[in-house]
Amino acid sequence: MTDSSTAPRIGSTVHLVRHGEVHNPDKVLYGRLPGFGLSELGRQMADGIADYFQERAEAGREVHMLAASPLQRAQETVAPISARLGLSVTVEDRVLEAENAFEGLAQVKQQLKNPRWWPLLVNPLRPSWGEPYKAQVARVLAAVKDLSEEAVATHGEGAEVVVVSHQLPIWVTRLWAEGRPLFHDPRDRECSLTSVTSLHIGADGVESVSYAEPNHELLKDAANLPGA
Repeated sequence: MTDSSTAPRIGSTVHLVRHGEVHNPDKVLYGRLPGFGLSELGRQMADGIADYFQERAEAGREVHMLAASPLQRAQETVAPISARLGLSVTVEDRVLEAENAFEGLAQVKQQLKNPRWWPLLVNPLRPSWGEPYKAQVARVLAAVKDLSEEAVATHGEGAEVVVVSHQLPIWVTRLWAEGRPLFHDPRDRECSLTSVTSLHIGADGVESVSYAEPNHELLKDAANLPGA
């Protein structure tokens, strides 16, 4: 017989939400740089994603915990969700944007024509210009595991957690969960601004993934720099 006091409690969903559009007129690959907050459209997106989770809560799909990357754009995206649901926000460093050697460059495609950057392009599978994809997956999954277990321990099976993060860490985590190669073309990422990539967690860890774009109608007007 299993000892119920020590058996893991299962059955939760962790929603990985990408932040909203950033005010970035110079098209800088801002990465982890400070000072990049949401644009006016990004704030509309943040309000829209708050509407989405409030409507889910009213339909019986309550969110029990909130967490977010410490970067300004993530904190500004999670703020309306926090206000709407009456939940505090845990600052979670493990869902931070990926490290990138091109951070701070504007018009990156043009910059890569300069031979000074070519040594960083030798291994796109890792990738050689930034934090390894495997390392990103490992840290995001560690955060997901801890937040999931805390939510289930406190609120019971079926607990839901919202985590506001960034495109690349979310996307490679989804690729891992779906058993796909981590190397990819950035143009193929299905992880739009304020999209929701939901990890459904059971006894064996992440058992399935679902995806939603609650702000789909706003995306046509958005600037969407890959990796940002």
